[in-house]
Amino acid sequence: MQQVKAVIARAKGAPVELVTINVPDPGPGEAVVQVQACGVCHTDLHYREGGINDEFPFLLGHEAAGIVEAVGPDVTDVAPGDFVVLNWRAVCGDCRACNRGEPQYCFATFNATQKMTLEDGTELSPALGIGAFAEKTLVASGQCTKVDPSARPAAVGLLGCGVMAGIGAAINTGGATRGRSVAVIGCGGVGVAAVAGAALSGASPIIAVDIDAKKLETAKRLGATHTVDSSKVDPVEAIKEIAAQTYPGAEGADIVIEAVGRPETWKQAFYARDLAGTVVLVGVPTPDMSVPELPLIDVFGRGGSLKSSWYGDCLPSRDFPMLVDLYQQGRLDLDAFVTEEITIDGVEAAFERMHHGDVLRSVVVL
Repeated sequence: MQQVKAVIARAKGAPVELVTINVPDPGPGEAVVQVQACGVCHTDLHYREGGINDEFPFLLGHEAAGIVEAVGPDVTDVAPGDFVVLNWRAVCGDCRACNRGEPQYCFATFNATQKMTLEDGTELSPALGIGAFAEKTLVASGQCTKVDPSARPAAVGLLGCGVMAGIGAAINTGGATRGRSVAVIGCGGVGVAAVAGAALSGASPIIAVDIDAKKLETAKRLGATHTVDSSKVDPVEAIKEIAAQTYPGAEGADIVIEAVGRPETWKQAFYARDLAGTVVLVGVPTPDMSVPELPLIDVFGRGGSLKSSWYGDCLPSRDFPMLVDLYQQGRLDLDAFVTEEITIDGVEAAFERMHHGDVLRSVVVL
């Protein structure tokens, strides 16, 4: 066992604390990772606010990259010294999804068996099974994905959650490709990643929708061909008009990605898609939200599909190395997502800046 500094949420709504925690030596199937960088994701704030569950205290942080320090018995997929991006989808290999050749939908993902604790022995609940606002963390070895060791940790660590969720929502879930139009409603970190994913796929036009001019400008830098300020115009009509300019007769975009997680914007996405089009929900709603009332004839009459995207339907072992290679080639600008680099004692202030929409991503660098 070793002791390291880490950021915890001790109680609902309370400011986070920088404390000393105990990290066990890795057991069978586990790895200890020296964290180099970890993004400040909105999910961490959800944990602090009690929006995920009430299993306090939480060890926050999950969007991370680092170096494997030690592995437990029988671990063969990673070794000490490997540079890895952490993921929260360690596939089991034996559930009904894995057995039918769809491990990206694994229904029995798992985490480390042992618990990290406070100095007094209180067990910590690691955010998404990772807990990477820490100098070192204990994870299942399957949560470690080896990538190019020359890549910048602060940038590629973001593939561990938000950037992968957005890119995957466009490509994996939505099926974006050349000859299809894509609209993205909500251009925070996940939404602009969806824009970047649509651009990688060759889709066009790519329509970014938001009420914040700065976010729309970022979306343009990452591949949006058109932007819509939905505080000034009806986004549904604007999306239809833009799509029809490229594909005459189109009644909306082929793929509409909702990256806000609200009933109002999901309804906009529903009506902004073309016939036989696809709606992808990647924004995370709160438990009290429900699908807005829709005439069932509209659901039937428009055809297509209504999907939700969980972690961008990614398979980390397949997708992370590919996206890191694209980053290294200059084809995927992960650096654009890093608004600022901060120290581990700056997480609470980063939450405040996130709340006000001042950053795309703050990244803790250790």
